[in-house]
Amino acid sequence: MGTDNQTYVGEFILLGLSSGWDTQVSLFVLFLVTYMVTVLGNFLIVLLIRLDSRLHTPMYFFLTNLSLVDVSYATSIIPQLLVHLLVEHKVIPYVSCAAQLFFSLGLGGIEFVLLAVMAYDRYVAVCDPLRYLVIMRGGLCTRLAITSWVSGSINSLMQTTITFHLPMCTNKFVDHLSCELLAVVRLACVDTSSNEVAIMVSSIVLLMAPFCLVLLSYVKIISTILEIQSTEGRKKAFHTCVSHLTVVVLCYGMAIFTYIQPHSSPSALQEKLISLFYAILMPMLNPMIYSIRNKEVKGAWQKLLGQLSGLTSKLAS
Repeated sequence: MGTDNQTYVGEFILLGLSSGWDTQVSLFVLFLVTYMVTVLGNFLIVLLIRLDSRLHTPMYFFLTNLSLVDVSYATSIIPQLLVHLLVEHKVIPYVSCAAQLFFSLGLGGIEFVLLAVMAYDRYVAVCDPLRYLVIMRGGLCTRLAITSWVSGSINSLMQTTITFHLPMCTNKFVDHLSCELLAVVRLACVDTSSNEVAIMVSSIVLLMAPFCLVLLSYVKIISTILEIQSTEGRKKAFHTCVSHLTVVVLCYGMAIFTYIQPHSSPSALQEKLISLFYAILMPMLNPMIYSIRNKEVKGAWQKLLGQLSGLTSKLAS
């Protein structure tokens, strides 16, 4: 194709979910409330872990990282989405689009790797509990967390650089809520088969490889739990994993069901709904999942609320 139909655009136009004003206002209110709950919920989890010394364990160290990832991921997409719901021209500058792709792609990859790290933590806790604190020492936990952040960031940097080096067509309309990888690649004026291969390899490395590690960890965990003689012991061992397992099923399940289907690819509407799921629903659900059925977190909440109640009584008197 000649260069006449190619251009290096300075901005993109996001088509979003709906063009109806009433629908957009309703979505704005819904997404704003959800985003506020997400930020507040994850902030409170991090604060609680910080304040309660009983939660200064490897599991809650990784949960702190997960909460930071969730808030950051939601923030990379939702504020821009909220603004675009209230304006007619949903324009995003070229540089802002590249930055959004980098952060959303990177944080998504970090979460997948971090969930695999948390699965290893649960494996050690159940399968080798007597040596848990020896194995999951502070230095190893820090290195595992850093590995999660670095691997996701490097992959995102590579994908973003490759994508935004493509010559773009005069069509600036991105059929998505945000600057999502495949939606931007579709605007290129050249053959993108190499990009699609790179995306596939990236998906295998940052999705299927961590998933296989999670699967292996839980095979070992379940086999160990089944060997426990007492019913109460089995329940206690499984209870240590139920919150993480719930998040894993939701997070990996959606991704695998959507992208790892033979002879099919998600439609534009499916891609938008998936983006909403990871940007809005998952970051809001994670702190709830780790709070509702977690006795340690419940105990920490009760202790904190008791201290606040006592402090309020003293100030009132």
